[in-house]
Formats: sequence, structure tokens, C-alpha cells
Amino acid sequence: MEVSRRTALLAGAGIKGIFGSINPPIGAVPFGRHRVSRIIVGGNPVSGNSHLSPEASREMRDYFTGANVLKLLSDCEEAGINAWQSRGDSHILRLLNDHRLQGGSMHWIAQTASEMADIPRNIRMLAAAGAIGIYHHGSQTDKFWAAGKIEQARDMLKVMRDAGVQAGLGTHIPEVIDYVEDKGWEVDFYMTCLYNLSRTAEEAAKVAGRRVEGELFWEPDREAMLRRVRQTSKQCLIFKVYGAGRRCASSSDMAEALRQVAASAKPADGIVIGMFPKGSEQVRENCRLAAEAFASGTSSNRRIAS
Repeated sequence: MEVSRRTALLAGAGIKGIFGSINPPIGAVPFGRHRVSRIIVGGNPVSGNSHLSPEASREMRDYFTGANVLKLLSDCEEAGINAWQSRGDSHILRLLNDHRLQGGSMHWIAQTASEMADIPRNIRMLAAAGAIGIYHHGSQTDKFWAAGKIEQARDMLKVMRDAGVQAGLGTHIPEVIDYVEDKGWEVDFYMTCLYNLSRTAEEAAKVAGRRVEGELFWEPDREAMLRRVRQTSKQCLIFKVYGAGRRCASSSDMAEALRQVAASAKPADGIVIGMFPKGSEQVRENCRLAAEAFASGTSSNRRIAS
């Protein structure tokens, strides 16, 4: 499949404003003292991170001018999405400010910017910019885990709590959640990736039984992480639902990917879906697919938290 068509299928989701007591069509979940739509628009495409290929990433960067980012956020609000998850860097801060200047009211859930020399300062800056939640960048969490320095991530959670926001931990590795749960860390939510993208090239080759070019999107990882989602009482924001476009070959494939997640998600869990509507309408289509997936789930997971 050519780059433009493949990347145009890369995720998509979609009553304007901040919700009160009325649920949007796609459902809302509590997030601290706020309520956010069960679908949260992801930030990777806006930042040019396709997790597919250099060509796809370049196509995203070219498409997402400031005007197109603002249009995406506006379309999401009109469709019922009121939350945006994205990197906590100067580029996103500028876009967020422009969104607010044009009347937008998206809640913002920010990822720490690992390239910053002073992460505590970065966290305080994001909180001052209005983030309702901040989470420790999953790739950096996993690097700490591999190096035996995971307690450094715990230190950052304390900075988040002191800043007055929901404190989150991102990871691609299910065992990280096992460790954090066992140690009783004070964490409000997890950002849970359905694929373990933190394996070394050697580890990926061993798992796949072959040499792997780039990141390994291995389907058994989905169930491994979804088990952790079910087991923890903490809220989870589940991402890479479509495997960065690899589960977007057809609408039925996308629907099945969403049904699998809906069957495991707890009532307060949300899903983060990146959007790249260059070649197709994605916001309302993904809202429809997600609503159907959650409606067809088991009785315990069918109810949207109120």
C-alpha cells in the first residue's frame, strides 16, 4: 500500500467544550476533577511520528501545518472529543495556545519531553500551561527500567503531584506496571501501549524469529498489555490501538481492533487514537467505530463511567 493511503488510515477519532453532566455520543470518563471523552486524540501524527516509516513521518510533517492542526482539533471538538494527548514541547505549546485563541477548549494531557535537560522544570511548565494530566514519557520509563533506574521515574511522579495535575506513567512494557503496582507507587493513570516497542534489535529478532527492520509490532503483545489493563484498578489510557496503521487494512479490521480493546477496558479507561485525515475523514468514522465497539462489549465493560 502506498505511503499516502497507508498513512491516511493511521487512526482517527472523533459536543464541543468541556462536558458537564451530559455524556457525548462516544461517552465520557472521569479524569481527576475533569471529565474527558472516552476517545482522546493522540499527538504523534501532529509531531510527525508515524511509527511506520521515514516517508510516512515526513508526509505527516508536511501535512500538519498550524492551520491543519487547528482544523483537526476543531473537528474533534465538534464530533465529541474534548481531550488531546501530545508532547510537552514548545511546538505543541504554541499550537495549543493558537487553539485556545480561536475559541477551542480542548483538555490537554501532556507527555514529558525527554530531550529537555531539566524534566522537573518541564513538568512545572506544562502544568502552568494548563495540562490537566502529565505522564512520564514511556520510552524514557522503559530506558530507566532497562538500566535498573526505574525509581527516577517515581521521582518525576512526585513533581507532577506537587504541580497539582493527574500524575501518569507511560510504558510499553507490561512488567513495568507489575513492578509499580507491587511497590505501591502513587500514580493516577497509566499510558499503556499495546505493543512493546522498547525491545532491542536482538530481543525483537528473538521474539519474531527473524531479523526485524525498525520497530516490532508483535500481536501477542496486545493481550499481554490488555491483561495489565484489566488487572490494575488505576485508570489506563490505551494507545497504539491500531498498531500505528497496521490494523487499518479495512473498516472491519479497525472495528475488530477496537472491540478487542473494549472487551478489556475498565469503565473509566480511555483510548488514545492518533489522527491523520489527509486522504479520508477519520474523526467521525472512528467515533462511530469506537461507540459500536464499546456498545457490543461485555456487560461489565459496556457501561460508560458516569
